[in-house]
Amino acid sequence: MSGVYESNKVLSEYLLFHYGADDEVLPAGRDWPAGMRTALGFPVRTVGHFSAGNVARGLDLGCAVGRSAFEMARTCDEVVGIDYSSAFVAAAARLAAGGEVAYERLEEAAVVTGLAARLPGGVDGSKVRFEQGDAMDLRADLGSFDRVHAANLLCRLGRPMRLLERLPELVKPGGELVMATPCTWLEEFTPKENWPPCATVDWLKAELGAAFALAGEAEEEFLIRETARKFQWTSSLVTVWRRNG
Repeated sequence: MSGVYESNKVLSEYLLFHYGADDEVLPAGRDWPAGMRTALGFPVRTVGHFSAGNVARGLDLGCAVGRSAFEMARTCDEVVGIDYSSAFVAAAARLAAGGEVAYERLEEAAVVTGLAARLPGGVDGSKVRFEQGDAMDLRADLGSFDRVHAANLLCRLGRPMRLLERLPELVKPGGELVMATPCTWLEEFTPKENWPPCATVDWLKAELGAAFALAGEAEEEFLIRETARKFQWTSSLVTVWRRNG
C-alpha cells in the first residue's frame, strides 16, 4: 500500500485536489454536471464540521498534502498533520514554510499542464507541523488534542481498529472528532477479516460509543481529477463526535 501514494502522478492528483482552483479542476468550455462543481473543496468542507471558536491543538490524521491541516490552523493555535506518505508530507511541509510546489495536471497520454500549489491565503504556516507516521501505530508522546480530523483514511488502513482504539486517548474530554470515509473497503488495503461486520456507520457507533457521543452525521461528495475526462466522483460519510467527560 505504501507505494501507492508516493508516485509523482498521485502526488499531482492530490495537489490539484487540495489546492487547485475550481477552474483548474473543471476548466471552462464544458458543461460540467452541477454535482461535480458542488463536490469541489472537500478538504475545506470537512473541516467546516467542527464547531465555531478557537482552540489550542488540532490533529489531522491522513493529512495527505495538507489542505485540511492548514484550514484547521485558522482556528487552532497549533496543528499536527500526519500522513504515511513521505511524498505528501514533504510537499505539505514545503507549503507550510511558504514555498511553492510545482506539479503537472495530466490531460491525456503525455499531454500535461503545469500548475503550482501555494499556502492558502490568510493561513499562518508556522502553526502547522507535518510528520510522516502510521495512523495504526502513532508515536506514544503525541499527546491529546481539542480537535482531531481524519478524512478518507479509515478504509485505507490494514487494521482500522488500531486507530479506533487510540482515538479516546487522542481527543481531549469535551474535544471533537470529525471522521470522513467513503466506506470503499478493498482487500488491497484492508484484509477482509478486518472490514466492519456491518454498515460502517453502525460499526463506528458500536466501537466509539463508549468514549464519544455522536454529534452529527452527513454526506460530503468529493472529486479527484485523474485526466481531462476521468474523475473520481465519490460520496464520503462524515460523522462528528464529542469526547465524553
